Amino acid sequence: MKQKRRITLYSHDSALASTLAIRLQSREYQVLTHHDLAPLLGFIYSDPPDLIIIDLSAPDKDISNLVQSLKSDCFFSVIPVIGLICGPDPDCFPWDDFPVDDFVFLPIKYTELFARIELSLCRIQRVFDNNPLTRLPGNASVLNAIDKAIGKPLAVCYIDINNFKPYNDVYGFARGDEVLRMLGRIMFNAVKESGGGFAGHIGGDDFVFIVSMERAEAVCSTIVDNFSAIALDLFDADDRNNGYYLGLNRKGYEERFPLLAIAIAVVPTDNPKINHCGKVAEVAAELKACAKNSGKSCFLIDKRMN
Repeated sequence: MKQKRRITLYSHDSALASTLAIRLQSREYQVLTHHDLAPLLGFIYSDPPDLIIIDLSAPDKDISNLVQSLKSDCFFSVIPVIGLICGPDPDCFPWDDFPVDDFVFLPIKYTELFARIELSLCRIQRVFDNNPLTRLPGNASVLNAIDKAIGKPLAVCYIDINNFKPYNDVYGFARGDEVLRMLGRIMFNAVKESGGGFAGHIGGDDFVFIVSMERAEAVCSTIVDNFSAIALDLFDADDRNNGYYLGLNRKGYEERFPLLAIAIAVVPTDNPKINHCGKVAEVAAELKACAKNSGKSCFLIDKRMN
């Protein structure tokens, strides 16, 4: 069962609050209504809602202090706040004193309010899920996209970077982060230029993109070629000339590591044996292990259809 989204509602107007609560509940929202401003902040802190609606038709210092307290808190500032304001000119409203995320005019047009609520909730979900380094959709979006791809003539393609941990150890996290950003851009651009699809960043050096099966090989080739073209620039001159760099292996011993390369595992999702996300990841792990053995950037496509 889908969990109900929780909305905290404040209005000094009990009739407005009652009507609004009923309309929101008819849309399967769970609503907690407040008419007293004094304890409201404490309620929000003790039981944070998914969204807050505040009646600003009679704005005063107490309401301003409450909104500013929420938006200055590093944890609670992410909760979307929608203000209800009197028209007709929003430019005249003191927005600096009431830093809400969105607003709706009174009297309420409920179709507009419902749309703004859903947009606010979707926006915050994207913000939370997107990887902060690459700005690509994160793990939850990746899993959702894979789930939707199963049974269709698509390809789920996993990318990771061979020997990325020792590179991070030797060159530092700032250089490592730049490698991840570059790979994210290369992948995203290749998918977009091929005609579109999904591109996401699970975390670390694990990326996923989803395109039609007929375009998968071409997109993989583009990503491999473009990454290979910049791989040498990721190293200092001595390491480039040597063709390897020195780092510590997992046992703590010094080892020669080849220059960075990527491995791409391509899993067709119309395979009858691919029936859930876990199976996609399992097949991809097998393919990536084989691809890594080549020692250079490459991709492997799973062609087992029985």
